[in-house]
Amino acid sequence: MATKTPEIRRRPGGRSARVQNAVYDAVGELMARERPDHITIPMVAERAGVNPTSVYRRWGDIDALLEEVAVAAFTRDDDEVPDTGTFSGDLREWALVISRDISRAHRTRYLRALVSARDGQVEQCPCWTSRQEQLAEMIVRARARDESTPGVEQVLNHVIAPLYHHVVFGLAVDDGFAQRLVGDVLSMAPRHESARAAK
Repeated sequence: MATKTPEIRRRPGGRSARVQNAVYDAVGELMARERPDHITIPMVAERAGVNPTSVYRRWGDIDALLEEVAVAAFTRDDDEVPDTGTFSGDLREWALVISRDISRAHRTRYLRALVSARDGQVEQCPCWTSRQEQLAEMIVRARARDESTPGVEQVLNHVIAPLYHHVVFGLAVDDGFAQRLVGDVLSMAPRHESARAAK
């Protein structure tokens, strides 16, 4: 069932913060032992110790809640873009950080919940947008050093998408796989992208 992409709420104060934290924690605990399609608003509310009406009022339905929690798990405020001095170094480190993060058991559950919650949707995903912004920052920095780089969409489609695909479908993801993907996309830069024509 398609749902509207929820607005990501960060660091609310007071009671609102306590409710959000309790609900997020409850979703995480339920994800550890239930399939996403078995989780309901009443289950979350009971575990969080809040009134189901409050959860319905704030998130609308379980899909919107699961998506918000999953996106929050993948777009943390303390994310830092690598700055190694070269685009190749930045991209290799970035890919390793992402692959190691999303292949952890609880991250994998959140990612699968995010996919499940977005069934039927075609608009942009906030998690994907975050990766675009991080990558764009690395490319701008690299091109200021006169480095030739692949475009944003090339990296997303040839590095990030395969990593997420493998995790969602239970295929192997390790450092070697991530580095091979990076090597492949770096080889595209001279043929397909000029140093001044970023997407």
